[in-house]
Amino acid sequence: MAKNEKKKGIFRAYLDFNVLYKILIGLVIGAVVGVILASSGVTALPAWISMFGTIFTRLLKMIIIPIIVGSLIVGAASISPANIGKVGIRVVIIYLITSACGVIIGLLMGVIFKPNAGLAAAEALAADAAGKVADVSVWKTIYEIVPTSVLSSLVNETVLQVIFFALIFGICLSFLKISEDKRLSDIANTTFKIFDCLSEVMMIIVRGVMQYAPIGVAVLIAEVFAKNGAKVAGALVIVTVACFLGYLIHIVVVYGGLLKIYKLPFKAFFKEARTPFMTASVTRSSNGTLPTTMQAAENLGVEKEVYAFSLPLGATINMDGTAIYQGVCATFLMWSAMGRGLTIGEMALITVLATLASIGTAGVPGAGAIMLAMVMQGIGYPIAEGTNLAGAYAMILGIDAILDMGRTALNVGGDLGCTCAVAKKMGLIKADSVLK
Repeated sequence: MAKNEKKKGIFRAYLDFNVLYKILIGLVIGAVVGVILASSGVTALPAWISMFGTIFTRLLKMIIIPIIVGSLIVGAASISPANIGKVGIRVVIIYLITSACGVIIGLLMGVIFKPNAGLAAAEALAADAAGKVADVSVWKTIYEIVPTSVLSSLVNETVLQVIFFALIFGICLSFLKISEDKRLSDIANTTFKIFDCLSEVMMIIVRGVMQYAPIGVAVLIAEVFAKNGAKVAGALVIVTVACFLGYLIHIVVVYGGLLKIYKLPFKAFFKEARTPFMTASVTRSSNGTLPTTMQAAENLGVEKEVYAFSLPLGATINMDGTAIYQGVCATFLMWSAMGRGLTIGEMALITVLATLASIGTAGVPGAGAIMLAMVMQGIGYPIAEGTNLAGAYAMILGIDAILDMGRTALNVGGDLGCTCAVAKKMGLIKADSVLK
């Protein structure tokens, strides 16, 4: 009996330990094993060990489409037309604009730093360039957003089309929910509950996949280091620097510009924003930081009718830090696995994908990493088993805890900044507010 209790205790301790730290430990273990294997002349793991990495990449592919469908429909349907009004429309527009700016800054950091783990074989470059680059154009990307068959989009995992339909479906569902016709409102609310259930179930599955992630990451990283040696570690330092520099630029340029446009005092804003920033950095959860962010908005003199709507909404749809992360990490994955940077068409597609997908990204630790897999699939490069892309993605997962601290703090800062800007524009600032 004592032995069983001890086993349960070890398993419970594993589950309770922060998953992102476990993944970081998996990265270290995998790197050490890989370097040892490389120094011994071994460049490949046995098939039965490699299988654990393959299982992880297949699990990632399994969850992408159901997450999009469930979370985006619920996210869009939760924005009630009855409450959104002029304030809500302004908040949503500013959220989407700042998120798009975040993607662009991230892509710019990727272009400047060119983070590259050098996993791609030289011959892969020419084949990929010939097969992919010519196929991507901005105009084709725009009109192909609209699916000709929803079922076909789901089956073929055409991510942007699935996002488009899920958003349209969710918005229309939000109108039906407040219909004066009881039959329509009843069936709409029932439908909403079904997709809400799907979304919650998928979150449980995601948490399960992330509990397995340290094992998958350790195996994938071991394969990468065994094949390429320790030289690939330097690329992760470059990714980290590029992300945090992007976060800093976004704070100064985008948030600073926003405050200047709406004539909000920079010093007074950041004095109150410090606590949400630090809380978000530690908890790495926009939702978990929400009480602190609301208190900061109250201290700044924002009327409750504004922040009670915009801050919970922002925790769901405003992901500026995550957007920067997508741009930098997508560039890293392309350079590392394909031996080239992103084309203009792919950059445009990532900007659209990351901005729209932010509406359904959960405000919980590690959500950005799942979104990255979705974005890569959206531009035609799914995280598939046995590929360099899977190895490069595992490397990003290994440092995700570090990157997540900065991006979550930025997400929360964006929620507060956009809320203050809209409140000032609408005249919904208290008379004694420091923002006056």
